[in-house]
Amino acid sequence: MNKLFQTALVAVVGRRHVLTEAGRKAYYCTGFRSGMGEALAVVFPGSLLEQWRVLKVCVEHGAAIVMQAAKTGLTEGSCPSGNDYGRPVVVVNVTRIKRIILLDGGKQAIAFPGSTLHELTEMLKPLGRVPHSVIGSTSIGATVVGGIANNAGGALCKRGSSYTQLAMYARVNEQGRLELVNHLGVEGLGDDPEAILRRLEEGGIEAGDVKAWDVPASDQAYAERIRDLHADVPNRYNTDPRRLFEVSGSAGKVAAFAVRVDTFAAPERRAVFYLGTNDPADFMRLRHDVLSEFKALPEMGEYMNRETFDTAERYGKDVFLTIKYLGTPRLPKAYKMKAYAEHVLHRVPLLPKYLPDRVLNYASRLFPQHLPKRLRAFRDRFEHLLLLDTTDDAIEEARAYLAERWAVPGAGPGDGKATSGRDYFECDAEEQAAGLRHRFAAAGAGLRYQTMHSATTEDELALDVARLSHDDTWTRPPPPEVAERLDRLLRYGHFFCYVFHEIYIFRKGTDLGRMKRLLLDQLDAANAKYPAEHNVGHLYEADDTLRRFYEQLDPTNTFNPGIGKTDKAPRASSRVGAITLAENQ
Repeated sequence: MNKLFQTALVAVVGRRHVLTEAGRKAYYCTGFRSGMGEALAVVFPGSLLEQWRVLKVCVEHGAAIVMQAAKTGLTEGSCPSGNDYGRPVVVVNVTRIKRIILLDGGKQAIAFPGSTLHELTEMLKPLGRVPHSVIGSTSIGATVVGGIANNAGGALCKRGSSYTQLAMYARVNEQGRLELVNHLGVEGLGDDPEAILRRLEEGGIEAGDVKAWDVPASDQAYAERIRDLHADVPNRYNTDPRRLFEVSGSAGKVAAFAVRVDTFAAPERRAVFYLGTNDPADFMRLRHDVLSEFKALPEMGEYMNRETFDTAERYGKDVFLTIKYLGTPRLPKAYKMKAYAEHVLHRVPLLPKYLPDRVLNYASRLFPQHLPKRLRAFRDRFEHLLLLDTTDDAIEEARAYLAERWAVPGAGPGDGKATSGRDYFECDAEEQAAGLRHRFAAAGAGLRYQTMHSATTEDELALDVARLSHDDTWTRPPPPEVAERLDRLLRYGHFFCYVFHEIYIFRKGTDLGRMKRLLLDQLDAANAKYPAEHNVGHLYEADDTLRRFYEQLDPTNTFNPGIGKTDKAPRASSRVGAITLAENQ
């Protein structure tokens, strides 16, 4: 039976694009940071039409389907989890299906499933426009569709989580039938699924066929939400019912073929400020003042504590140098090569685990100091650090505010005369670039630290937290039982959005399950939401809202079963394997 199934998949995409050998499947069956599972095959369709036909074959053979793109997710949601699905599992990797269609001079874009956020960014640059989101994994190949499917938050204060109501996708309905849902807002594509997909792929869309310009294609209300300092829910979090709509927030419970997203005018000027304080209440006042008084919001406000700075300086140096000297376009391929090398080397007895990480870390120490002097001086003086990125009208507002209400009396900004309290300086071009690279490198520094100290530490415990806008407990120490087992705590995040990434590294022998429960209990007491922007994957439990959403999208539990710690078993249907078109339903 499985041989017939594999033969049917090969007939659609060709032998080269169906992986069935364990060694070749391993990379695609393993999460970016953790997690792994079994799959009968990994399939790489090369067109929208091939993707549709692969899905048909999978449905006809009763398989569970795991949709996968660049595999940059951090919560194990884009790979199989274990081998207890009770049916064959097929991973459908869509990274070959790359195309971006710009609409109305680039005011919107239609992105196919394998198109990356970086590719969209580069395509928009000559038009003086920027995409709907900027996220950490932009540089390592994150796709536009993947961001939408996971409500990826990103770093931007003005544009919020990735979101659209305009999409084309496939689902398996209550009768077990694969159907194509066309809510892309483009007319004249044909009358049946294959005709529609073929026409869309050809790209000959007439301007008059593009409709639904009034339908949201981005998180249009975010700038208003972020200014609400008294809301009873956080600004953004993955289970926010206001941001769950078909593909948006679907976490792979449907198979997206295309999403339509807004783009935005690029800023003309930029100024980046670096702030430091030893009193977190200073940053709370700053956040309140900026969100309540500034007419123009900053682009970003990226926070990190001193321990994060130190860890990223030593254990994220190779990432920093790679971005600086190779540039972001080469990063996705470099990460893929590294991950593949790890899978090969793991099968060699006696070799250290994650050997490429160890080699890269030791090699990076041969290079001279990579961080500018003033950034390091602020790390030495202050426990809490903030990179404030402003553009256009927000620049002068920030300069005036910092000079009048942040600078320490008697000391010029960043001149080193203030020995306590708080201080700031405006970055020059080198400091600006270095500060942003260092913040990106921090995202993986905790994992690298744990890798280098695996003999004395347990696996990294990473939490992704959205706090209430008026919550002043964001620097509260962990519970005593947690603190006494800690080796290192990294805290960084998007400060004005009030979304934090907390990385806990525990000493060997610690019960990570108990530590996580204690930490989540503390977050629950503060009415925080988690996960904030990485989605539930297989690490977090989906709440009732998310469970109902998943069941509505995927009533037979065909796509990504088990996500959010839900059941992996198929749900009953009067399955006949028919193919239907559900347009404007």
